Amino acid sequence: MEEYNILAAVDLGSNSFKLQIARVLDDQLYPLDALKEPVRLTAGIGADQRLDAASQTRALACLGRFAERLRGLPQGAVRCVGTSALRVAENTPEFLALAEATLGYPIEIIAGREEARLVYIGVVHSLPKSEQSRLIIDIGGGSTECVIGAGMTPLITESLHLGCVHYTQRFFPDGSINTHNLAQAEIAARTQAQSIAANYRGKWQVAIGSSGSARIISDILVQNGWAQEGITRDGLQRLRETMLACGHQNRLDFPGMKFDRKPVFAGGFAIMNGIFAEFDIDSMTVADGALREGVLYDLLGRFHHQDMRNATVNQYMRRYHVDGQQANRVTKLAGHLFAQASQQMDLPANILEEYASYLDWAAKLHEVGLSIAHSGYHKHGAYILAHADMPGFSQKNQTQLSMLVNLQRGGSEKLRGLNFGSPVHAMSLSLRLAVLLCRNRATPSIHPLVFSFDRENSDLGLPHDWLTANPLSHAALQEECRQWRQVGYRLHLYANEEGIDTILQDTGRTGWIRRKKT
Repeated sequence: MEEYNILAAVDLGSNSFKLQIARVLDDQLYPLDALKEPVRLTAGIGADQRLDAASQTRALACLGRFAERLRGLPQGAVRCVGTSALRVAENTPEFLALAEATLGYPIEIIAGREEARLVYIGVVHSLPKSEQSRLIIDIGGGSTECVIGAGMTPLITESLHLGCVHYTQRFFPDGSINTHNLAQAEIAARTQAQSIAANYRGKWQVAIGSSGSARIISDILVQNGWAQEGITRDGLQRLRETMLACGHQNRLDFPGMKFDRKPVFAGGFAIMNGIFAEFDIDSMTVADGALREGVLYDLLGRFHHQDMRNATVNQYMRRYHVDGQQANRVTKLAGHLFAQASQQMDLPANILEEYASYLDWAAKLHEVGLSIAHSGYHKHGAYILAHADMPGFSQKNQTQLSMLVNLQRGGSEKLRGLNFGSPVHAMSLSLRLAVLLCRNRATPSIHPLVFSFDRENSDLGLPHDWLTANPLSHAALQEECRQWRQVGYRLHLYANEEGIDTILQDTGRTGWIRRKKT
């Protein structure tokens, strides 16, 4: 994978959109620029679970400004992620089309546990090295990520549907803060946290907060003399009493309060106080790093062959008892076919390399569904890959893997939606052929194997003696030709014998063609 001297991360958060640009030097990141705007997407999600026009307008205006700062950076040097609000909004796909056109870069929607993993990476890179087990709490606009980790490794990751924007709207809709609504918000937060608390208690030594709510609470406690540093249980109680005395979010004017945090502060405070109580936290330090730093370091790791996606694929192969030898056979052959097809596609090398990676992962995982049942295993595998937590993969990434695994076999009806001549088409065809040719779970002796590919036809050349010696595979290849012909695409099979004409059958019936190899 190509390496870059400048990397950028865009965090489309539920409360704020953030941009971080950093310089890479000796495998470390040094900040160059940072932008942040309070877009508050979650506030724009109505009862119909759709982003309203006003929130989309704010978001697109912000992304337009980010686009100016990102201008000139290569696609591979920028990673953009969307979080809770974009996970739940039903019109996210329509919004993303506009957002990507405005920003000029693809946007990934990441799952809650993937967000938690990236938060942990961002936090630990901003702290001194330590072997202590750490509990990290990141309160965002629409979700709260809770992670326990040791060293650089996150061990337990969870995402709760608790967010400062969401809770402020729900419990403090008119801005008033009183004993009743504050208590109700805290109880609701404790109820959510209770679902995971038993798995967290006693497994951490140091508690750390990240992102806006934790930072603003810490600043207020320290500046008002209610804590020496960070966040303490006693300090939260003093702040709670002061908030009730103010009675309204507009009157929260004590030292440390920032104007742009007032509209979401009450919800963030209630969540923090509830989590302190449920997790039995006495004190918490606050880190500078968060999601966007985690995205940058995760992106940097991909350039140094430390791609979390590779680790996840290997873990899934173990978890679902995948036959490693068969997976490697199919992976190698599918990659060989796709490499030949790639030579005939006019795309940049880095783009083709990324597609090749997805084909590699799909081939390694093509039999994960066998752990459920042999019948329809490709469908079971597709379901697992679409819905499981897969660290390093966005929801779109998982959808692509799921689609490829589902397409590895089956009739023509599932082939109709493919864009013929595209990389996805070449990946699907390469995987189908590799699975078919490795059906007897042995490495096929098919040298030379020649594969050509375009938007109307593909030619697959195999040794004549191999076809003769493997009549079952030969028949299966003929059926594969027929399936593609039914959807308007021609897959041609021929005997690849150097210097002699092939022995041919009727093209209309079998998909064979006459050609001379020289």
